[in-house]
Amino acid sequence: MPSMTQQKSLRTAPPDGGWGWMIVIGCFLVTVCTRAVTRCISIFFVEFQIYFGQDYSRTAWIHSIVDCATMLCAPLGSYVSNHVSCQMGIILGGLLASTGLILSSFATSLEYLYLTLGVLTGLGFALCYSPAIAMVGKYFNKRKALAYGIAMSGSGIGTFILAPVVQLLIEQFSWRGALLILGGFVANLCVCGALMRPINLKEHSSNEPKESNIPSSTCSPLSQECTHKSLCYCSQKEYSFLLKPNFIILAISFLFLAYGCSPPFVYLVPYALSVGVSHQQAAFLMSILGVIDIVGNITFGWLTDRRFLKKHRYICYLIAVAMDGLSCLFLPVLTCFQLLVPFSVTFGYFDGAYVALIPVVTGDVVGTASLSSALGVVFFLHAVPYLVSPPISGWLVDTTGNYTAAFLLSGFSMIFCAVLLAVAKLIQKIKRRELTLTVPATETKQEIWTNGDMSCPVTEECNHKEV
Repeated sequence: MPSMTQQKSLRTAPPDGGWGWMIVIGCFLVTVCTRAVTRCISIFFVEFQIYFGQDYSRTAWIHSIVDCATMLCAPLGSYVSNHVSCQMGIILGGLLASTGLILSSFATSLEYLYLTLGVLTGLGFALCYSPAIAMVGKYFNKRKALAYGIAMSGSGIGTFILAPVVQLLIEQFSWRGALLILGGFVANLCVCGALMRPINLKEHSSNEPKESNIPSSTCSPLSQECTHKSLCYCSQKEYSFLLKPNFIILAISFLFLAYGCSPPFVYLVPYALSVGVSHQQAAFLMSILGVIDIVGNITFGWLTDRRFLKKHRYICYLIAVAMDGLSCLFLPVLTCFQLLVPFSVTFGYFDGAYVALIPVVTGDVVGTASLSSALGVVFFLHAVPYLVSPPISGWLVDTTGNYTAAFLLSGFSMIFCAVLLAVAKLIQKIKRRELTLTVPATETKQEIWTNGDMSCPVTEECNHKEV
């Protein structure tokens, strides 16, 4: 039984404001310290390659491992957030990530960097990233896409500011000094964790079985008294979305999306340098990508919250992913700074657009109650593609002597992701239309509720209490 204090603190709906904006600011800073810093690791690429005398493929494993560890351990971040506290998870993650970057400044080999900059820093980022994003979804409903747009823009703003700063730090203090300073910067994740005030919401899930009277709060901190029955129920309920056909298709699409989106961030700077662009201009391309990423985050978030587009968020997401893939296909023919700027603008804008919509689209499929666990699974699915795509692209560069094959594979992977989701959506619409034509109205609603994501219709046999 929850305490009287907990019962009073239960809300019937997200506040859509108030302390929620502090949560947005906290999530914004988390994305700066995690995703923007991860992107800026590509600026160290040439420095690591020259210092350790290694090829593209072996050097690319550093970026791959930190991305993979971040996504692979995302379910761990969700578990700590759900069963201990979001605040504790993010503070612990900040300490681990900061330690990893500081230790990396003393690296004597690439293998050392694989462990410190890759595994340790990536694990720290994992404990911070998905819990912070899920917390935004708990505080917002009507303005959810806008809130996520602002929160996720930290990745773009961070890249815009950090890319030239990191390049300057490398020039002034070498790559060792730059990593040491980044380690101190990332320690600010501990402050972000302190902002994540927990909130308890009453759940009105139509899929919740009647026989259980277990309140949602018993699924949370371990400090509360939980019986074996309630723990089993909570675990089953927490991951019930894994069997939803819509989530399965979405999960498969994330594998192709994650493979395609990583190489452009890793190889944009090395590619620019290979076609004669200066170091400062190459770093500036990342800054442009970052600042336009912000515009994509916020404008797509704001637009898809408008009444005329709110029902079409899924389509907007598909368009953004497809446009990102298309821009990658043109990258191999862009051989000067003036031509690479439009690529940074296009890729950055649509990258920001779809990134802001990932938690929104996921939430639409699984519901707010399961969002934290679902995001953990979603980011987990990014792990393997993030791990293998940069080394595969590096191998293609080493084998062919140019970047064409690497960027084409990246672009087609993202386009396939969009096509897969579009075909699945089309098939779903056709089946629903056929069902409407062949089954009586009442039976149709019940059938859709049973096999889809719609709420149970309130009929004579199904009253509010049973829902």
